[in-house]
Parts: sequence; C-alpha cells; structure tokens
Amino acid sequence: MGDRRYNREWPDRSLDAYARRRTQQQDFLSRLRAIDSSQLSAAEQLNYDLFRRELQDDLDSYPYRDYLMPINQRGGVQSLESTAEGLRLQTAADFEDWLARMAKVPRYIAQTMELQEEGRRSGYMPPKILMQRIPAQIAQQLQEDPEASPFFAAFRNLPDSLTAEEQARIRQQARQTIEQAIVPAYRELYRYFENHYLPAARDSIGASELPNGKAFYEYRARSFTTTSMTPDEIHRLGLNEVKRIRGEMQLIIDELEFAGSFAEFLSFLRTDPRFYYETAEELFDAYLAVSKRIDPELVKLFGRLPRMPYGLRPIPDNIAPDTTTAYYSPPAADGSRAGYYYVNLYKPEVRPKYEIEVLSVHEAVPGHHLQIALQMELGDMPAFRRYSGFTAFTEGWGLYSESLGYELGLYKDPYSRFGALTYEMWRAVRLVVDTGIHYKGWSRQQAIDFFKDNAAKTELDIINEIDRYIAWPGQALAYKIGQLKILELRSRAEQRLGERFDIRAFHETLLGGGALPLDLLETRIDRWLADQQ
Repeated sequence: MGDRRYNREWPDRSLDAYARRRTQQQDFLSRLRAIDSSQLSAAEQLNYDLFRRELQDDLDSYPYRDYLMPINQRGGVQSLESTAEGLRLQTAADFEDWLARMAKVPRYIAQTMELQEEGRRSGYMPPKILMQRIPAQIAQQLQEDPEASPFFAAFRNLPDSLTAEEQARIRQQARQTIEQAIVPAYRELYRYFENHYLPAARDSIGASELPNGKAFYEYRARSFTTTSMTPDEIHRLGLNEVKRIRGEMQLIIDELEFAGSFAEFLSFLRTDPRFYYETAEELFDAYLAVSKRIDPELVKLFGRLPRMPYGLRPIPDNIAPDTTTAYYSPPAADGSRAGYYYVNLYKPEVRPKYEIEVLSVHEAVPGHHLQIALQMELGDMPAFRRYSGFTAFTEGWGLYSESLGYELGLYKDPYSRFGALTYEMWRAVRLVVDTGIHYKGWSRQQAIDFFKDNAAKTELDIINEIDRYIAWPGQALAYKIGQLKILELRSRAEQRLGERFDIRAFHETLLGGGALPLDLLETRIDRWLADQQ
C-alpha cells in the first residue's frame, strides 16, 4: 500500500525547512561518526559507508544554495500535474488523496516563490536564456475551463471500479479545486515571474558565475562522477574521446562511399526525409516495435531479468518542446505501477529513425529499466540502496548498455551503427561542453557549434541538450565517466578469465550490488575476479 500521508502532501520547501533539514543531517552525521563500525559485518559496513557518504554529499551541497533556483525549463512547479503519473490512482481514496494534494498547490507555489525571491536577493539566479521559456509553460496552467487544465487529465478516464456517483463527485471536486485554488495560484506565479523574476535573471550561463561558482562546479563534478577528477581533466578526456569516436564515424562514412565532408554527411542525415517519420503515431509505433524486438534477446546476456515490466508513453505535450528526446520513469516501489520509457513525439520530422534502437537500449532494456527494476528487487538491501543510486553508475550503465546492442542483434545497417556512435559521441561531447560552459567560460553558441560539428543529432535536440546542461551543471559528466569505468572492468575480467569469462555472470556481479560509486564498483568486481581465479 502507498503512504496516504505522502500522497496528500507536497514536500516542505520553505527556507525554514531547508535550514531544519541541514541541522538534522549534521546531527545525524555526528551520531553516525560516533558508531564503532569495527563490529559490523562486511555487508553492514558497506551500507554504513554508503549511507554516510550520501549524507555527507548532501551536506556538502548546502553552502552552494542551488535550491534557491527551483525552476528550470525541464520542470518545476509549472508542471506539478505530472506528479500524478507517478501515483497509483485506482480507488476513490487514491483520487481523494490527490485532490487533497492539489488543494495545497497554492502553498507549494508560494514556497517556491519564497526560494526564488531569496535567490534574487542574494545573487543565486538562473540564466535568462532558460527562464525565457518558463512563462509559456506557466501559461498552459491558466485555463478558463477547468477541464482544459493539465491537472484535469488524471480525471478524464476514471477506473470502471468507481461508481457513477463517485466519478461525478471526484470530477466535480477536481473542477472546483482547479478553478478556485490552482489557477489563481498559477496566475500569481505568472505575474511574479514576468514582472520580477525574469527581468532579474542573469545574462551569463555558467555555474562559475554564481557566488563561489568555481568551487560549486568542482563539487558537482566530484559528486556526479563519484571520482576526484577535476573539470580540466574531464575536459581533456572529452576531447580525446571525441577524436577517437570521430575516427570510427569516418570509417562508416567511407563504407557508405559518401563523397562529401564529415559536416556534409551530418547535414545529409539531418535533412534527408528517408531518415524521419511524418507523424507522431508512426514514430511511436517504431519505438514500440524496437522495444519489443529487444526483449527476447536479453537472455543471451543476462541470467536474471526483472519481474517488473515496462511500458512506453509519449512525453506530455506541455513539456515536450522544451525537453530532451526521451527519459525513463521507474516502477512503483510497491509493484503497483510498471516502469515507463517516455519518448518525445514533438516534431517527428527532427527525430531520426537511426537513433531509435540505441535510445531504446539506453532508456528501457538492457539500460535503465533492467538495471533500476533489478535493483528495486534486491530485497536483502536497505531501502535507501534499492530506491536511490549514483548517477555515474546508473547513467554509465545506460551508456554501456548501448554497446550491448551489437550483441543483441541491433545496428545491422550502417546508419544504425552511425546512430549508435552518434549517441556515444553525444556523451563524449557532454564532457567538453559541460566543463566548457560551467568552468571555462564558453558561450551557449560555442557549445551548440561544438555539438553540431561532431554529432548527427538535429538542431532542436542539440539546443535542448545544451540548455539542459546549462540548467543542470555537472550531471552530464556522469555518463561517459561511468561507461568508461564499466568497459574497463569488463576488459579486465575478459583478460583475466579468458575462455572462462561468462558475460551473464559478469553482468550479474555488476548489477547485483545495486548502484555503487565507481571506486566501490571496482572493488566489487576485483573481489569477484579473485574468487574466480
């Protein structure tokens, strides 16, 4: 059963709540340090170390006060209705809980504006280039007809298990809450945002321009990669990876006997109609077909598969123009909702066919769904390990999974192989442009141009990606760093075990400890190798 109290409340995000949380975490960390861990078993010691590490990482973030920038173009209070997609809405009580939470939207918006105003006062402001996208997103909430509100979507098709009287009562309450509470609150947010917040947004884009910004980005690089690598080291690694992958791409261009330059080949891929579907429906069906084609091949590489299935959904229309190509939403902890692979159907004419296979491998299986759903089913682990993780592991696994597409029978034509390389290049480019933007003073256009010069993704995708990196400093570093470590560990295992190397056993060991920092993942694999020899 879900936690009804949670389903009826938004998190407390007042300034006082952040101060209280920091004090509580400091107190808890002091008590953890006082524990004599020498008496713990190996498994208990790992749990202790990971919990303490995560708590310390949270505390390390507080001085940089990034919570004072609570909205970006990819989400925030302007799209609170999307919360319903992660809730179980089956019974009348479920809908009553959600309605109670909807009634508290004004308080949550007021707390968000409190954070924004403190950020405006103290110099923690997001880039104006991103904030210019927000008014149109808020405006979608300002519907005169409550049934046209994004919040009403959850009430259009109520379960047949509800009586006609229950359905009528729930819908009436939804209309009333939207009209009397939600729309007025968003109207106030819109006025504040347009008249006060947006004009004060900064013209710069890099995190280094924030108060103590260089140290903030150095912290984010360490936190997201779970390494001690500096932004300069990551930048150099990215340039080297871009050069290596560019060489592999050129081999495919030569195989296709394309007469033009590398830039002309990228332009050909971006503009030739053969690589694109005409309608959103065709694009969705293609994603669905690829996903189902992958599923039966997984047994070649995995001895254990998750019990929980996944489904495919379009990214909601109100955020699709401003977000990325796809994302994954995990299943419910209580097993009441499957995982979902969300795909962007906005402007199908800019979403190439040659990226469908590699994207599906990353977001669904054997990528995020397989790894995250399996982790949630590791019942011998404490909840904080089953339901959370480390981005370098999770996204590193997703990117590593893309390379498994060859072993799953994908990428059979040169364009699909080029698509797979495009996605690896995309993550190598991230190392360069993220550090460039946030540490080396790159302009937004400089980052866009570097991306366009090296990857076949379309311009709309590239602009949305660059704006994502601007909004989320450091997160984009995790993918390539994690993938390279997993590839290194697999190569080590293959070399040491030779003919005894079993890919299914390697994957079982890699995934069987849940998401781990990269140093602890290496320790786990080395111990497994020692046991094999």
